[in-house]
Amino acid sequence: MKDYALSNGCSSCRISIYSGTESTFEYRDTQLEQLQQSSQNQLSIALFVDGRYGSFSTNRIEAGELKKFIKNAIASTRYLAADAHRSLPAPDRYYKGVDAPDDCYDRQYETLSPDAKLQLAKAAVEEVYQSDPHIISVVGSYGDSEGFRYVIDSQGFEGEKAESSFYVSADVSLKGDGNARPESWWYHSALFWERLEKAGIGQKALARALRKLGQAKIKSGQYPMIVDNMNGSRLFSPLINAMNGESLAQKDSFLTDRLGQSIASTRLTVRDEPHLPQASGSRRFDYEGVATQPRTVIENGVLKTYFIDTYNAHRLQMEPTISGASILTFTPGNRDTDGLVASLDRGILVTGFNGGNCNSTTGDFSFGVEGFLIENGKLVKPISEMNITGNMLTLWASLADVGNDARDWSSWRIPSLLFDAVSFSGN
Repeated sequence: MKDYALSNGCSSCRISIYSGTESTFEYRDTQLEQLQQSSQNQLSIALFVDGRYGSFSTNRIEAGELKKFIKNAIASTRYLAADAHRSLPAPDRYYKGVDAPDDCYDRQYETLSPDAKLQLAKAAVEEVYQSDPHIISVVGSYGDSEGFRYVIDSQGFEGEKAESSFYVSADVSLKGDGNARPESWWYHSALFWERLEKAGIGQKALARALRKLGQAKIKSGQYPMIVDNMNGSRLFSPLINAMNGESLAQKDSFLTDRLGQSIASTRLTVRDEPHLPQASGSRRFDYEGVATQPRTVIENGVLKTYFIDTYNAHRLQMEPTISGASILTFTPGNRDTDGLVASLDRGILVTGFNGGNCNSTTGDFSFGVEGFLIENGKLVKPISEMNITGNMLTLWASLADVGNDARDWSSWRIPSLLFDAVSFSGN
C-alpha cells in the first residue's frame, strides 16, 4: 500500500495497521450486569501530497478496497490548504531496531476462559457483599485487552508493538447519615496475568468507603495538603499538557518560554524512562517512528524539556524532542502517605477529586476535593464538598515533600505529594 500511495501522487506517507480485542465483565451484588467483548481492525494512513497533509482511516482492509480508499484519500488531500510545516521526521531520528524489543505482551491472554474472567469480577464483590450494614451495593469489574500495531513509512521506517493489559476493580456505595451516599473504589492493573492482584480489591474499596462516613465541610483557610498516590495525576497532568508542542504552538500553555526556568519546588525531579522492561508505557518509538530515550523532564524544579513532535517543532521553529511522555518517574522521598500524615500538626489529606478545571493558558485552577482533616499527625475527620483554588506554578512551587509510594504498575509513577499552604474553601 505504501508503494501504491507513492505511485499515485504522494510525496511521502506513513501507514499504521492496528488489530486489537478487549473484554469487560461487570458484576453487581449477586448477578452479572454487563458483559462486553469487542475487536477492532484499522488501517490509518498519513498522506503528504503537493505540500498538503491528510490523515485517513478505515476498517475495510481488503486489498482491492484499500486501493480505492487510498486514491480517494489522495484526491481529497489535494483540496486541503497547503501546510509547509507538515513532513515526516528526519530519518536519523527513527528507531533502528538495534535494542531488545518491548516485552509487554502476555501469551497467557490467549488461553484465559470467560469463566476465569467473570470469577475475578464476582470475587471482588463477594469479598465484602453484605459484610457491613452500611453497604447499598458493590460492583466488581474485570477487563482485559490486547493490541498489535505495525507502522511503516516511505522513508524506510518499520516497527511493531504488541501489548496486553488486565485489571480488576471494585466500587462500594454506602448509606450514610441522612441522604449521604459515600462511595469509594479500588483497582489494580498489570500487563501480565500473573502480576495482577486478584484478591483484596473489594476489601480495600470497602475500607476506603467506610472511612468517608460522617463527611462534612470544615472551615475555609490555608492548609498543608497531602495528595495520595492514587490522585496525584490530577495535579500533574496540567503540567504535562502545558509541555506539549500542540499547546505551545497554539499559545495555550502556561509554560510557554519557561524552558530552563524554575517551575516547581527543588523537591521535584521527574524523568521519562521509556525503556523500563515489561512496564506499562514502555516503548521504543512514538507514533512517528522516532526513537524514544530516557530524558529528564524536571530537575530540582527546573523545566528541562518539552514534548514536541515534528509538525509542532516546525511551527515553533524549535528542535523536536518526542511526541509525548512514556513512563514518568518521580525521585522519591523517604516516607509514604502515612509518614507524611504523621509529620503534620494540622492539614488535609486529599483522597479524591470531584470536578473542577484548570485554565491551560494561565494555570489557574479550581478542583472539588474530598479527604480527611489531619490533627496531630492523625486522620480525625472525613471531609467533602470543599474546593481548592490557586495557580499551578504557585502550587508546585509550594511542594514540600515527595513520598516513596509510587504505583509501579502505572505509566505515571506519582507518589504521595505534600504541598504547603493550599487554599481550601468550605464553611
